[in-house]
Amino acid sequence: MSRVSPTEIDVELDRLSPVPLYFQLAQAMEQAIVAGRLHPGDRIENEIDLAKRLNMSRPTARQAIQALVDKGLLVRKRGVGTQVVSNEVHRAVELTSLYEDLVDAGRAPTTELLDYRLGPADGEVADELGIEHDAPVVEMRRLRLANDEPIAILTNFLPADVAPAPDELGQKGLYQCLRSRGVTIQLARQRIGARLAEGDEAQLLGEDDGAAVLTMQRVAFNEMGKAIELGRHVYRSSRYFFDVSVHSR
Repeated sequence: MSRVSPTEIDVELDRLSPVPLYFQLAQAMEQAIVAGRLHPGDRIENEIDLAKRLNMSRPTARQAIQALVDKGLLVRKRGVGTQVVSNEVHRAVELTSLYEDLVDAGRAPTTELLDYRLGPADGEVADELGIEHDAPVVEMRRLRLANDEPIAILTNFLPADVAPAPDELGQKGLYQCLRSRGVTIQLARQRIGARLAEGDEAQLLGEDDGAAVLTMQRVAFNEMGKAIELGRHVYRSSRYFFDVSVHSR
């Protein structure tokens, strides 16, 4: 039986850019994977063929491939070659929004607004936001998709005076909406965990009932140290995980 030929990836390299060629190549391959142009199991060119086709050195091509192996997107198999192993969404633990991260990764984010309501803050929400109990807050619940595939359920609480209108939330990310109001998120405190899906979460995320999900609770602050947002997010663990860099002391 003949072996399936490796997939050639369309890559445009800017040789005048200060961005290293290996990083440009790795980013192009990652975008092809997360956008679905390359699928788990697909073989890619080896570093020799890749370097020859793109007119770069073999070590540069090897470094690009290794970067994606380290990220868990590619795997090297003896006698088979290099294959795509995952098309999950990788997110560094940084002060960014999911919408912006998906755009940067070459995904096409869309949003379904599931709920939007104005009401008095309960005790826990008020304490997290540092506001009076029963102060007016907006609670919004959104389903975030990437390339029409569900990724996360985002529940957020914001003081009513800074909350975006419902129609804005379908067009851009929450932090973009806040910046358009002159509100800049400067610092956040967040906690990442895991549990089993509850209520309608599995159905919304396209998973089986009781599937494992990742969770994140975030309290975000502006440059004056005022709490602006309380987020309680649920992520599809089969398609999404966080990247964390650690350093020795």
